[in-house]
Order: sequence, then structure tokens, then C-alpha cells
Amino acid sequence: MKRELTSIEIGNIGEKYIARYLRRRGYKIKERNMRNFHSEIDIIAESKEYIVFVEVKTRTLGQLFPPRAAVNAEKRRKIIFASRTYMRYKNIKKTPRYDIAEVYLTKEKHKVDSINYIENAFY
Repeated sequence: MKRELTSIEIGNIGEKYIARYLRRRGYKIKERNMRNFHSEIDIIAESKEYIVFVEVKTRTLGQLFPPRAAVNAEKRRKIIFASRTYMRYKNIKKTPRYDIAEVYLTKEKHKVDSINYIENAFY
């Protein structure tokens, strides 16, 4: 029997999977787990036209609420503030986009069952 994973380990599985998902779609991963005084941004990626700030929420199958429900107004406000600070600091002129990646793990919690990638999730 496999041991129970911590929430950090579960989150890391989802973030690694989404980083790989984005790379395969032509995005360049600029940062992972970028922290500042106000918030953390799970993945910062770049496409030809956007700088993309991705909030990754990983859950096991069978949860009552979808993972995106955890990205409430306060969390969004913090991510937007952190993204603007990042863009100013790095002198990035591209249009920002805010995505949410929902990652669903099998009951064993070790394997990705499916994802739901939501572009422009904050609007």
C-alpha cells in the first residue's frame, strides 16, 4: 500500500504536469513557484503574444467542489498584484493572461487522471 501524500506533494505533481503540458504547446516556462510578499504564482509562462500566470489546483477525483472554486476573489486579487509587480520588475510589455489549471489525480494520488485547463479564467 502506498503512503498518503502531503498536500505539497500533491500540488507538485500537478504543477510539474501542467509545466510539461504548456511546454508541449509551445509555451516557454519563465518561473515556477514565484513568491513575493503578497502571493505566490505557480507557473509563469510566455507565448508569442501573452505572459501567462497560471494557478494550478490539484485534487483527487470525487471532490465535492471543482478545484477552481478555491481561486476566490481575494486569491485572484493577490495573483494580479503579484503579476503586475513581476511584470514591472522584469520590464515585460506583453499582455497578461490569467489561467487556472485543474488537475485531477487518481484515488491513489500518484497519477494524473485528467486536467481542465481554463484560459482567461479571471475574466
